[in-house]
Amino acid sequence: MTSVQVDDQVLVQETLFVRTLTLNRPRQLNTLSLEMISRLSELFQAYVDDNNAKLIILKGRGRAFCAGGDLVAMHRHFLEGNLKYGENFAQKILNLTYLIATHSKPQVSIMNGIAMGAGVCISVHGKFRVATENSIFAMPENALGLFPDVGHFLSRLPGFFGEYLGLTGTMLDGAEMLACGLATHFVPSAKLSLLEKALISRAASATSSCDLAFISAIIDEYSLQQPVLNEKSALRKMDVIDKCFSRPTVEDILSALEKEVTTTDANRAGDEWLASTIRSLKKASPMSLKICLRSIREGRVQAMDECLVREYRIACHVMRGQISKDFREGCRAILWDKDKKPKWKPSSLDLITEHMVDHCFSRLDGDEELKLPQRCNLKVFANAKL
Repeated sequence: MTSVQVDDQVLVQETLFVRTLTLNRPRQLNTLSLEMISRLSELFQAYVDDNNAKLIILKGRGRAFCAGGDLVAMHRHFLEGNLKYGENFAQKILNLTYLIATHSKPQVSIMNGIAMGAGVCISVHGKFRVATENSIFAMPENALGLFPDVGHFLSRLPGFFGEYLGLTGTMLDGAEMLACGLATHFVPSAKLSLLEKALISRAASATSSCDLAFISAIIDEYSLQQPVLNEKSALRKMDVIDKCFSRPTVEDILSALEKEVTTTDANRAGDEWLASTIRSLKKASPMSLKICLRSIREGRVQAMDECLVREYRIACHVMRGQISKDFREGCRAILWDKDKKPKWKPSSLDLITEHMVDHCFSRLDGDEELKLPQRCNLKVFANAKL
């Protein structure tokens, strides 16, 4: 017996033991509105105490899983003088991220299509992350004057691949997502409907809501174990990535990459990869690059809750624009006026002092700090998922 509830932006399908949530803004590539985040939070919280909810499936309608937060709406609020909208959005998405990461019920995120920004927040912290041949992963925030806010996950990728992804905003396909650990499974898109039916029909056989091996075995039946990596994949450049992106500063990383250009005996494809990587760094907001690198490095030694509290502080400082208004300028240039020519201030890395970066990481006043709910299962579930 199946009941279907339709909420405008989040579709909810409930069977006896499975809850399927579908992001439903296909024209906007399923970018998350404030209403969607509130609705998802309400649903995930309800499933904590729902004894019949053994499994949560999260997917998107159309050609995107979720292309991030609705930054166009956020910029509109900026222009209207509602400066608190962005901070409220950050507070709600980080609380939802924490709820998902510490949730006791297993989540299968079907990342079929674009998964960027906030779309990564609500998927990578689930236990099972399914990529397909249509998957496109990226954290492009530095090109918008923001910063990637999944530092806890980026900092736990192999070697210094997290620094590479966060700083450059490089896009990955499904095979690359599986290879680096962003995805746990790779399922051809033609088999997704069969996978969902199998998960729904066989969930009743699971001995408990946490029977992870049972769920993984079902997904395995429809998975390709080792999809072929593209010859130009960045994962084939891990020696250079680890050599360059392990450097202590953004300036040192750029210098190391430029040195590779002059000394490498790599083939032409390798030269093109280096040139593209350098261009991505030089095109991004210098302030965002500085924030991003420090955030990922701090994430390596912080617990999940500590990371989210830090990221909220950064988000608030970035949106308030006391040190730099690059986020508003990035939204204007890339999403609003679309001239693709942001004018960053400070305009170069050498104009940014340690004091300026420290300010972006500083504590907020009084009651402004992010308040996460008490979760007794944090260590058991959140850390295991990573």
